[in-house]
Amino acid sequence: MNGAASGPSAVAIIPARIGSTRLPRKMLLRETGRCLFEHTYEAVVSSGAFVDVVVATDSPEILEVATRARIPARMTRVDHASGTDRVFEAWQALHAERGPAGSARVIVNVQGDEPDIAPADLAALVRAFVDGAIEIATLAAPIASAEEAARPSVVKVVCDRDGDALYFSRAALPTRGQARAEVASLPVSAVLRRHIGVYAFTPSALQRFCALPIGILEAHENLEQLRWLEAGGRMRVVAASHLPHGIDTAEDYARFVSRLRTATGNSTTDSTKARA
Repeated sequence: MNGAASGPSAVAIIPARIGSTRLPRKMLLRETGRCLFEHTYEAVVSSGAFVDVVVATDSPEILEVATRARIPARMTRVDHASGTDRVFEAWQALHAERGPAGSARVIVNVQGDEPDIAPADLAALVRAFVDGAIEIATLAAPIASAEEAARPSVVKVVCDRDGDALYFSRAALPTRGQARAEVASLPVSAVLRRHIGVYAFTPSALQRFCALPIGILEAHENLEQLRWLEAGGRMRVVAASHLPHGIDTAEDYARFVSRLRTATGNSTTDSTKARA
């Protein structure tokens, strides 16, 4: 596959682990006729932004499905603390084994449960690295309502004037309770932004990130991106055109299947789910 001519050379790695607390074995759900991670792979490839797209998994079952579907995939350790660590292991192997892929300037981590990720937003994320000062970048979209802003499951981000992240939080950030009159009437969408958990790294930044100890802010918020900010790093936040619907629960997956049926005009699906 060809990388986007307007952006730096980039590789996408899709971590797809078999374990999931809220939706067991979700990567192998296939009511659409294809497993969940296959949809994510197709969205990433269709961006045209990558010279390589690889699934990184801890599961022989996922590896087998990927192999049958002719999706590049590799096994990684089962004990990684995060998808970022899994991406780094896969990148190290890719760098050692695939010469040209190892020269990529940007590595993008797209979780396997993000089938709705907008291909254009992935391409924009890669293009951000035309600015050689950027080491890590991520995506964010406006928050539409006060109810959404109040949910701890929705991660909020505030940025400086250059578009670099100042802080990520599960709390409604910034608070509006003491807002000055000139901004108090602004809609929520003009003030708050919702973080989208897709990350792009330079190779050296990915290595440094994975070597950092967990910081106190990360431990409090349970947000690994705070590790980089607490260590003094900068993270560019790129405006997304579309808010993807990640798959965390059975209800999320049912809505995804319904959206896909509507988009394709196909009312039938393969109702078999790959479960133990």
